[in-house]
Amino acid sequence: MDDLIITAAISGAETTKAHNPHVPYTIDEMADAAYKAVQAGASIIHLHAREDDGTPTQDKTRYEAIIKAIRKRCGDVIIQPSTGGAVGMSREERVQVADLPIEMATLDCGTLNFGGDAIFVNTENDIIYFANRLYGKNIYPELECFEKGHIDMVMRLHKKGIIKKPMHFSFVLGVVGGMTGEARDFHFMRESIPKDATYSVVGIGKYEFSLAELAIKDGGHVRVGLEDNIYLEKGVLAEGNHALVEKVVAMAAKHGRSIATPKKAREILKMEAFDDAHIL
Repeated sequence: MDDLIITAAISGAETTKAHNPHVPYTIDEMADAAYKAVQAGASIIHLHAREDDGTPTQDKTRYEAIIKAIRKRCGDVIIQPSTGGAVGMSREERVQVADLPIEMATLDCGTLNFGGDAIFVNTENDIIYFANRLYGKNIYPELECFEKGHIDMVMRLHKKGIIKKPMHFSFVLGVVGGMTGEARDFHFMRESIPKDATYSVVGIGKYEFSLAELAIKDGGHVRVGLEDNIYLEKGVLAEGNHALVEKVVAMAAKHGRSIATPKKAREILKMEAFDDAHIL
């Protein structure tokens, strides 16, 4: 099996310090959280920008400052900004991070109920717009799919030449309003993508580590972090993103999976060769 790529989703747009005091807001907190996650074994940092008071923002100047701070601490780690932003943000607001010289970003592949009255809107035209912006800037998209219909959308757009190979999927399971994260859900998603595609699992809340183990055993990859889950185990708050990464590293060792470096992760995902001119 390939080495295991671990992504750390260090902040998100919805989780707050009231949920877990280790959720980073400031630039220094973001850089420190990223550094500890990388030291623990993460090779990708999934990034949502926050203002110092925790307000989610897609402002590219804020992203630029955070990315530079992470880069200074973490060297060649892959930094993966979100184009999802937060519920209610406009298309242009969400995608402005693509104006920065980044190598990877997320691409959400369908609309989803997000609990209560919240709807995370990603129309077909939104998806096409985001895909064109990312590919036009030579940015590698991670294809975030919250249910099977989102994979079907990816494959339709691939046939039209809009979404291109290599394809790396992210199965985000357990969101209120989306698919649950049971083993049957994982296998349904896993069996629905092309054989030459790669994938990572994102288990929300209680599904984080059960899905991680399924992916580890199957040869897939894993995302963990305070964006997705604030607990190390039931009732025990994680003392930072690094604690969640460390738990996955231990799980991987149990199943004989080595941990990918950032360089190895780029090779596995068939990303462009690392280029200092292409990153902040």
